[in-house]
Parts: sequence; structure tokens; C-alpha cells
Amino acid sequence: MNYIEKFKNYTTKQTVNLIMKGLVNASDENLIRLTYAAEKIAPQYKTKIQKVRKSFQDKAPAYILAQKTLKEIHPNYRDRMVLNFIVNYLLLGPKRRAGVEKKLNITTPATIVISPTTRCNLGCTGCYAGDYSKKNDLPIELVDKVITEAKELGTNFFTISGGEPFVREDMLNIYKKHNDAAFMSYTNGTLIDKDMTLKLQELGNIAPAISIEGLEEETDHRRGKGVWKKIMQTMDNLREAGVIFGFSATPTKYNTEVIYSDELMKLLTDKGCTFGWYFTYIPIGSKPDVDLMQTPEQRLYGWRRVNYLRNKYPVFIGDFWNDGMHTGGCIAGGGNYFHINAKGDIEPCVFTHFATHNIRNSSLLEAINSPLFKAIRARQPYSKNLMMPCMIIDHPEVLREICKECQPYPTHENAETILTDCREHLDKYSKEYEKLSKPFWEKVYEKNGEFPKIIPKKLEEVKIMIEKEK
Repeated sequence: MNYIEKFKNYTTKQTVNLIMKGLVNASDENLIRLTYAAEKIAPQYKTKIQKVRKSFQDKAPAYILAQKTLKEIHPNYRDRMVLNFIVNYLLLGPKRRAGVEKKLNITTPATIVISPTTRCNLGCTGCYAGDYSKKNDLPIELVDKVITEAKELGTNFFTISGGEPFVREDMLNIYKKHNDAAFMSYTNGTLIDKDMTLKLQELGNIAPAISIEGLEEETDHRRGKGVWKKIMQTMDNLREAGVIFGFSATPTKYNTEVIYSDELMKLLTDKGCTFGWYFTYIPIGSKPDVDLMQTPEQRLYGWRRVNYLRNKYPVFIGDFWNDGMHTGGCIAGGGNYFHINAKGDIEPCVFTHFATHNIRNSSLLEAINSPLFKAIRARQPYSKNLMMPCMIIDHPEVLREICKECQPYPTHENAETILTDCREHLDKYSKEYEKLSKPFWEKVYEKNGEFPKIIPKKLEEVKIMIEKEK
């Protein structure tokens, strides 16, 4: 390393130290000051950071979220999760991965989803994990191998899924060992009692995302009677302990209005959720049911509601299917992420249950460079309309084409139903959603126009919104 590089690294470390010290005092002046420090260590994000600063100056929901979070989280989360995720992952991570990509001539993922188990203490309707053998657990040594290899590639943010990850208490040892990484864990929340909450508080680098289906009626209907009350108590425990946490929601045909409602979002933010993810129902798993899928109109309703909720409530919201315009389309296949299931299969996506490699006898690099992953990345984005990013429900012909070309094996029994039994429905659905979304894509994103002025509160109001765009 030459003198200039050493000086740059020293300057970066000093700036990071300045940021971490500034986090202790979340005053208005300090938050603004921190954005200028962020510009110094990530000048490539200057424009985005300036937008964040503007939102802070305007006292927008992002400002309220930042101030509230920094004041209420436990010092362990401030010192580890914020450092590992915001500084090391968001600000420094892209440059680090770019260096690895240039050196090795590869593509590196921004994050990896790992499912260490398929075991679960619940039996939710339509869950994609339900068809896996309950005996299959990914050995902890392989989990460690994945994270170690990923960090060598410049990746230090990992999502833990399942099954129910908290049936694996040995995962706490992983979080402790890799305390320079940030972890998010999807969970039903019922196993996070006060004792587990204190263990998370001590670790400071793992953020639970608690699954909900709507309010009490919808959640208990799909997850079992009494689950809602349990997860409300879990949220109280986490908030009181200063643990960063959020929610995960699955919109279906039967809960679309409530899952995007003001009533639910106000409750979740009052409980202490700082982030949330929406995953529209996909017909995969033990008993895929296309009837559970949102209609094209409901999905468009969700797109408009999410953008409204982001601007009203102090919570970060991501929508896995409706945020393609922010990610450049599909992120599967190693371009930005991939999934390793409990059997060790390295899948392009959590929802794409096909693979050609297994972590038991392959490296991450081999999977990233596999014909399957390359075929997916070569086709991304699948169309100009990034409101339709997915090769499963938006461009089902692409998934069929790739499977025919690369001949991957199904990673669980009946995985092929997405290509066969669901084919007619998905082809019809994708054509209908293309027709509905096209005017909004062209106006809002291609022409940088305004979002529709109508913010539908009821599903029938989305039809008025659609008519006004014709």
C-alpha cells in the first residue's frame, strides 16, 4: 500500500470516528454535521447524501426516524449496528466490493440471505418454507464458511431467514464471532422472550424483522390464534431494551387494504419499528395457491400506498416487488444478492427454488460464476418498465427460458409447479399488470413526473387513479 492509500485510509478512519462520536448526541446540528462527514468518506454518494440532509433540514420523516432511533437504541446497537450497517456497508461497502470485483473480475453481492433451518414453531398458510424437511439444518460450520467467504468478497450485511431462525440458538455465536458484520433476521417473533432480547441487546448487530399479516384478525388467521398478542409483547420487549427491529409483511388478495393502512403503520411505528419490508405473496412452497396472489389492481394500490406511507411515517420501508425502479430491476443471481437454503443449495433468489451448486461442495465464487447466475444477470433488467422487475411473476417466460437453458435442479419437491401448474395464471397476471403499470412507469419514472395525486384508502379508489392516468 502506497503513502497516498495509507493517508486515505487514515482520513477515512478519522472521519468514521467523528461520525461515531457524533451519534451520541442526535441534535439537529449534529445530524446535519454527520451528513457532511458522510460525504467525505463516500463522495460517490454526494447527491443522495444531500437529499438526506435536505430531509433532515425539512424535518421530514427520515429526520424523525434518525433522531428517534439514535436517542432510543442501546449503546451496543449504536456502536455496532450503526457502524457495521450505515458506515461499513452503505458508505464504504460499495467501494470495497468494487475493488474486489476489479481485482478478481467478478460480480459481488451486496448481501446474502442465509436460511440456517427450515424448522418452525408455527405452520402459516402458504409459507414457502413449509415443504422442506424439518430435519435439514445447515451446519453452523457452513454458516460460518459462507459469512467468512462473503466478507472476503467485501460483503458484510447478511439476512437470516428460515424456517424460524430463532430455533437455532447457536446462531447467536455466529453474530458474536462476526461482530464486524450487520445481520437482519426475519422471524415470527414468538421465540424472542425477555431473555433472548437481552442476548440481542448484548450482541448489538442483529435486527429482527417480525412477520405480520395485518392487524390481529389477519395475523392470527394465518399464523395461529394468540400470535398477534405474543409479537406485540415481543415488540415492547425489544423497544424497551433499545434493540433495533422492524416488520415484514406479506400482502395477499385478502389483506391488501389493512396491510398498507394508516392504522397498522401508526401502530407499528408507535411500537418502535424502524424499518419494514413488503413481500407480495408468490405461489411457491408446500401448497402454492395462485388465489392468494394480489390482483394487478391490488399490487398497484400497494405501490401508491407505500410511497405515501414513506412520506408520512418515520420508518424505512422497502417493497421487494414494487421498488424495481430503485434497484435497477431484479437483483437476483449474484448481481446484488442470492440465497443459501438450509440444505446448502445456492439459489438465485429466496423465491426461485432452483440451483446448480451447493455450499457443501462449492465456493461462493463458483456459484456467482455459474452459468445459471450468469444467465440471470445477462438478462437483467428484463424490461424497460422497472415496475415489473421479477422473472417469476412479471416475466415468467424468462424463468422458464433460463431453466430450460441451464437445467438447474429443483431445491424442493414440486418446485417445478411455478413453471407448469401456475404457468397460465402467471402469464395472464403479468400481461394485466404490464398494461396497468405502463402509464405510471412512463409518467412518474421515465418523465420524472409527479406521483398520482390520489392516495387510495380503499381498493376501489385505485380504479379512479388508473382512469385518470389513461
